[in-house]
Order: sequence, then structure tokens, then C-alpha cells
Amino acid sequence: MFWGKTGSLGIAMILALGAAAAPAGAETIVVRASGPSAKGYPPGKKLADSGMVSLKAGDVVTLLDGRGTRTLRGPGTFGLTANASSGTDSRNTLASLLETKRVRRARTGAVRGGIAEDAPPPRSPNLWYVDISQPSTACVPDPANVQLWRPDIGSGITLTIAPAKGGASAPVSFAAGEAVAAWPAALPVSEGATYRLNWSGLAKPVEIGFAVMGSAAGGLETMASTLIAKKCDAQLSLLTETVALPDPTPDAP
Repeated sequence: MFWGKTGSLGIAMILALGAAAAPAGAETIVVRASGPSAKGYPPGKKLADSGMVSLKAGDVVTLLDGRGTRTLRGPGTFGLTANASSGTDSRNTLASLLETKRVRRARTGAVRGGIAEDAPPPRSPNLWYVDISQPSTACVPDPANVQLWRPDIGSGITLTIAPAKGGASAPVSFAAGEAVAAWPAALPVSEGATYRLNWSGLAKPVEIGFAVMGSAAGGLETMASTLIAKKCDAQLSLLTETVALPDPTPDAP
């Protein structure tokens, strides 16, 4: 489990990702693309390591391999092998993202709603936390042990969680300064299950759907491919941003 101490499932996934982070033979996949050539680079598309990517002006393509993510910006032609060999190894960063860390209140700057005004918006410290601040599909490796996370810890709140299709609800409370709370055992988490979260002051309920990943994580590329296939977009963005490498320069304009 991931919660509290990193347990057997968390350790297995960290080791699997670490072993897969070697640059040799790493698979490259498309994470996202925009611009004139976007249709040719759909999310999840696999690219040959020895291939080339030719982009037009306005094209932006984010790729992921065992080292991390690289964003290619057109115009220009990029050799994947040369770019994959550059940058730093992402294993330590990945291990941190898959471990549970204590979330502390900001210590500097004026605080409004639990967030320091001179600090960037907080990001979840764990890929498997379910962010209650935004509607999403959440991929979970262990449906029996789901943890909720909130970026605003300025005051205590109590959520009411109910099935989207109707049924009995259950409460979840966050104390002031507390960022993580356990999902209620009374509400089962399974593939395709959807719930609505509501609390005082919210304009409309936050809808969260669930997808089950299973324990066989494979490498970083396999994990990203699964997040893409299951439409766990918020987690894909978190993973992509966490392991981002410097933008490469084109081999030719």
C-alpha cells in the first residue's frame, strides 16, 4: 500500500519504474500534441527510438520515455535517439512521486485559503492521491485503499460523498491543516464507479470516476500508456510535469 509507509505494492512499482529508466531501448510514446501536425501524433502513439519527428511552426509535441518527458516545439526536425540520451535520470523523482509524503502548510508569505500568495499552486505529492479540487477520472492501484487529497488546507471541511447514480452517502472530514483523508469504506471503489463530492461553499459537486490500474505497473512508458487509455488526465499531467526534462533543440530547422 502507499499510505503511511510505502508498502509492498508501492515498492514493487518504484523498483519496476527504476529498472525501466535506463535509456537503452526505451520506448517513446506521445503524451500530448497541439498545432498543425497534432492529428499525426495522437496520445499513446508509439514512436521508433531511431525515428525522426518533423514539426511545423506552432506544433508542440510532448514525448515520454524511460528517462522522462520532453517537449518538442516546431518548426524543426528532432532525432529521438539523440534527445532520449540527454537529460537526467528520472528514477529518484519517480520514487518520490510514488511515495507518501507529509504535506506541510506553507511557512512563508501571506497565506490565503491555506496557500502562500507568493508560492505556486500546490501539486499532489503522490500520483495515487485523488484530488478533490477538480472533476476527473482517477486511476487507483488498490481500490480498497484510496486516499483523498486537497490543495487548500486553510480550514476544516466535511465532504458528503454519494454515488452519481443515487444511493446512500458517506461523510469524510479534513481537519484544518490536513491534506489527506481516507476514502470511506462504506462506498466501494471499482472500475467505472462514479461519485459526487460536495461540501459547504462549493458551487457544484465535484464528480470523480474511478479506473483500476492493478499492481503490474511495468515501466514509466507502460504507466503513462495506461493513464492515457483510462483517461486519467490529471494524473497523466502530474506525471508528465514531475519528470519533465529540458526542451530539446531541433536537429534541423
